[in-house]
Amino acid sequence: MKQVNTVQYILQRWHRSSSHPHVGNVIHQLKTCRTASQGYHLYQCSNENCGRYHYRYHSCRNRHCPQCGSFQKQQWIEDRTGELLPTHYFHVVFTLPHSLNSIVAGNRKQLLKLLFDASSRTLLRFAKDSRYLGATPGILSVLHTWGQQLSFHPHVHCIVSSGGLVETGINTQWKNSIRNSRNFLFPVKALSAVFRAKFLQGLKQLAKRKEIIVTDEMGFHSLLNKLWQWPWMVYAKKPFGGPQQVIAYLGRYTHKTAITNHRIKQVDEQLQTVSFLYRDYADSNTEKLMTLPVQEFIRRFEQHILPKGFTRIRSYGYLCNRGRADRMKRIIKTMNIPSHPPKIKTPWQLRLLLQYGIQNLRCIHCGCVSLQIVKVCFSFMPVNDS
Repeated sequence: MKQVNTVQYILQRWHRSSSHPHVGNVIHQLKTCRTASQGYHLYQCSNENCGRYHYRYHSCRNRHCPQCGSFQKQQWIEDRTGELLPTHYFHVVFTLPHSLNSIVAGNRKQLLKLLFDASSRTLLRFAKDSRYLGATPGILSVLHTWGQQLSFHPHVHCIVSSGGLVETGINTQWKNSIRNSRNFLFPVKALSAVFRAKFLQGLKQLAKRKEIIVTDEMGFHSLLNKLWQWPWMVYAKKPFGGPQQVIAYLGRYTHKTAITNHRIKQVDEQLQTVSFLYRDYADSNTEKLMTLPVQEFIRRFEQHILPKGFTRIRSYGYLCNRGRADRMKRIIKTMNIPSHPPKIKTPWQLRLLLQYGIQNLRCIHCGCVSLQIVKVCFSFMPVNDS
């Protein structure tokens, strides 16, 4: 029996076309995930009393797919947690005002990058101030574009170390913040003001160089003037209790999609509506049910498909990609702690067994671990945007 309370079924049943070719390609991959269109591995049971065939359809592996990416996520988390240090970590969220939504939606690649740049530069500026840290911290930033109701809500979650690297010539030192015992690493109101300034200055420069599309010049400049006057939302959560809390955070936030299948509670074929769970943060985080027409649900889902090749997880400070391995070695030596274990890529067959208790080569008919590959068929679809 076909499962209907899924994003895939809703797209297969009601989605017809997309105005942007890249969005259409992503939606097509989600529609055909784990179907014959994606290709398959054909296995045959080698048990002489069975001999049955098994088709294993390929996943689309698209980062927007609610049913893909579990193993890749786990591998990424293991790689990142291997870089954790014995210091405190803080969680800071930078959010763009809703009045910028239409401009950001029309210029996603440029302005979502600007969101990353403005938030990271704000954190690095405060970290270099000797009143707070006086060093270069490690920052891991994760972009989300959605709210609980699938509305367009661009914001960046940042994990920030409360200790940092001080490099003077050939010398390397590690410095811990004097504010480790506080509920915040940097003053939030000051963070908000600097973040606002960096984003708006960058936005103004992009408009001046004609690198973004602005349909109403007068309205755009009027909005900029108003945005300078409004407070911007920067939310600093309490510090993580330890590395295990950081790991749990990474598991929840880094590879999330706009909506997961378990939140979809009902798809009404007759009324053509979708009902899904959401949390109302304005009402004590209460879980509620929202019902939308299917076309509105699809429209809201589509607006969270990122530009092709856009990187939604970025690292800064001592965690920035260039020279990261060498910096980590110097930090470990300076802190006089054991070296991190080497990164190991776990085969997907082993992950399947460890996470779900499923033996990949077990025949579902006779129960023997006896499947052998007979044929592999690949699809001829465009390369997916990961």
